[in-house]
Amino acid sequence: MRILLTNDDGYHAPGLSVLEEIAATLSDDVWVVAPADEQSGAGHSLTLTRPLRVRRFGERRYAVSGTPTDAVMMAIAKLMKDSPPDLILSGVNRGANLGEDVTYSGTVSAAMEGALAGIRSIALSQVYAREAMGDAVPFDAARAWGERVLRPIIAAPWTPRTLVNINFPALPATDVRGVRVVEQGFRDYGRLNIVTNRDPRGYEYHWFGLGAVPSTPAHHTDLEAVADGYVAVTPLHLDLTHRESMAMLAQALR
Repeated sequence: MRILLTNDDGYHAPGLSVLEEIAATLSDDVWVVAPADEQSGAGHSLTLTRPLRVRRFGERRYAVSGTPTDAVMMAIAKLMKDSPPDLILSGVNRGANLGEDVTYSGTVSAAMEGALAGIRSIALSQVYAREAMGDAVPFDAARAWGERVLRPIIAAPWTPRTLVNINFPALPATDVRGVRVVEQGFRDYGRLNIVTNRDPRGYEYHWFGLGAVPSTPAHHTDLEAVADGYVAVTPLHLDLTHRESMAMLAQALR
């Protein structure tokens, strides 16, 4: 099995090293094509207004001066054109990709791009407590549970144009309670907090922040699963059509 690894935290991110450890338990044919720098929040954006540069770090190891989507495109259409991957793993992201995070996440979007190309793709993220900072973010749960979660998923049948989003809870590996297959949750948009201040030159700037996450009564989403100490596994699909609205809109437009 040929595996392509990518992420949105950048080529030198600790989480990518963790993903390499996990991938090594699944195959000895592993490629790395990742953004050269951090691209968190890049979503499914691609670069159209400037050229991309590729830096080779070694055999089957490359960094791309662009977004996660750029990296996957570069891997599939050029670097691995004659030997495309059988599996794409994106991550392990430093931080959660839960609920509506999937619409902003470069980690999940890299997996989306793989799914669009007809390749089985999986996004992996490590949730962490607010007090953990930078390289101090612990990947203990992802490192210990990565292989045991991935193997059954890879062995299961795959539906084209779908991907899987995995989130590991912010716990030591021994405290993880198991794995749950759950729906994508949604947070309260009112939690958005904009911090406003002034820079040393007197110009006003704004910084987006997010407040606390409220829990919902029925614990059946990714948000509650990781909060309850489980690895959250959520299948996603690329068809965004809301079929329930089609008849209503067709009637309205007659």
